[in-house]
Amino acid sequence: MADIVDTAVAAGTFKTLVAAVTAAKLVDTLKGKGPFTVFAPNDEAFAKLPKGTVDGLLKDIPKLTAVLTYHVVAGKVPASDVVQHPKLTTLQGQDLKVDSSKWHMHKNVKINDAQIVKADIVTDNGVIHVIDKVLMPK
Repeated sequence: MADIVDTAVAAGTFKTLVAAVTAAKLVDTLKGKGPFTVFAPNDEAFAKLPKGTVDGLLKDIPKLTAVLTYHVVAGKVPASDVVQHPKLTTLQGQDLKVDSSKWHMHKNVKINDAQIVKADIVTDNGVIHVIDKVLMPK
C-alpha cells in the first residue's frame, strides 16, 4: 500500500491539495507513521473557492498550514467511526462538526458543510475521505 501523499498523487484528482501540502512543507508529516485521517478536498472542491483564494493561501504559508491541518485528524478513523462522533479535533486544534443524521438513509456524512463523496480510501498510514468543499478554520 502507499502512504497518504502517494495515494493522493496516484489518484490524480488532488493536484491542488498535493501542491498545497508541498508548499506548506507537510509532505514529510503526511508520509510519516501517523496514523492520520484526512478529509481531502478534491480539485473540484478547490475550484469552488472564490478566485484568488488558492493563490493567496500559497503566498501565506502559516494560513495555508492552518487550513491544511484543519483537514487532518490524528488516528485512523474509518467512516463507520466518523459517524459515531458529533465532532473530531483536527491537528490544527479546532473541531470539525460531524453531521451523520442522514447516514441511516444511505446518504453521505457531512463534515462542517462539506459532504463526504468517497469514504475509506485506506493507506499505509491512515485513511482518506474525499470531500466536496475546502474547510476553512474559524
